Amino acid sequence: MKFDVCIIGGGLVGASLALALKGSGLKIALVESRLPAPLPADDSWDSRIYAISPGSAGFLQNLGVWKALDEARITPVYNMAVFGDDSAARIDFSAYDIGVSELAFIVENRQLQTAVWDALKRQKKYVKIFCPAQCASVTWAESHVDLHLDDGTVLEAALIVGADGLNSWVREQAKIEVVRHSYQQTGVVANFNTERSHRNVAHQWFRRDGVLALLPLPDKLVSMVWSAKEERARALLDLSETELCHEVTIASYRALGELQLVTRPAAFPLSFVHVKKLVQPRLALIGDAAHGIHPLAGQGVNLGLRDAQELASTILARGLQPDCGDYLLLRRYERARKEDILALELVTDGLQKLFDNTNPTLVRLRNVGLGLTNRLPLIKDHLMQHALS
Repeated sequence: MKFDVCIIGGGLVGASLALALKGSGLKIALVESRLPAPLPADDSWDSRIYAISPGSAGFLQNLGVWKALDEARITPVYNMAVFGDDSAARIDFSAYDIGVSELAFIVENRQLQTAVWDALKRQKKYVKIFCPAQCASVTWAESHVDLHLDDGTVLEAALIVGADGLNSWVREQAKIEVVRHSYQQTGVVANFNTERSHRNVAHQWFRRDGVLALLPLPDKLVSMVWSAKEERARALLDLSETELCHEVTIASYRALGELQLVTRPAAFPLSFVHVKKLVQPRLALIGDAAHGIHPLAGQGVNLGLRDAQELASTILARGLQPDCGDYLLLRRYERARKEDILALELVTDGLQKLFDNTNPTLVRLRNVGLGLTNRLPLIKDHLMQHALS
């Protein structure tokens, strides 16, 4: 079965790339191991959420995905308050101050996955979905790539795109080198009802035991993301519902009053992954297959969506070049994405190391720096403009 582009990984980023190539005249294959979980019959909330930047929302709008979301379950963020670990240092960001409508939108993972897959199913003329399907092996040739599925199906493509996550099988098969280290932290997520209104403000605390964020959901709901040291995370997961609510209430300095648990906590390990190269002949990496950053900035999914947008733009603008897997063409994508990825890798990794350090001098300096940045609008505006893209 011959295709121009074969995308391995049907998560939000991989599926968005398939949609972005609509109208290109290319034959697209999408390979995914399992179908997205269906939306629940009740009105329960997903504990996994994304902070979607205005730029990413615009991209999803152009793909016809954003309009399919339930507006009642999307929460705009108008302000953000970030606190140091000395109970005094803080930095505030305001959409109004930088002349935009909102800083981000908080959206559930399953809402986005359902919307993007529904959009894909309407594009059967140019996208063939193989799901559920497992990749067995891949053979690289000068003019094409043969992807072997475990049911014996062989897909021939001019370009393979790895969108299969942090532990990418595609990246491993291509023998692309990565630099990886564990943060010795676990991300604990859960949703809570709050005593006081969040007023569309995202709160974040850099603590000695990790980074705690409370992100606004509709009404008085918030989504918690606590990037805690592994021992602390295990202790949090072992708490009773009442004990967990008390711990989060105290850790957030009662900023939103007493908390009531809405969804059971879930957890995932945190690690840093730097990929040495994003492309090689007939291969491109996007999303978590191309980078893995700490969630403290909430920018991982936005970084991946910018990958998908840039790769689609590169392919669509190839002009007279008929081969979408040409290495020189793919290098344009890599050069366009390197600066953005490196900047976020350095910022998130640097902040995590800075606030994970117990050196008394660094403790004082990091909190002074946070407060100083809050008084320098030019620096704050620069930080936010990048996050809005």
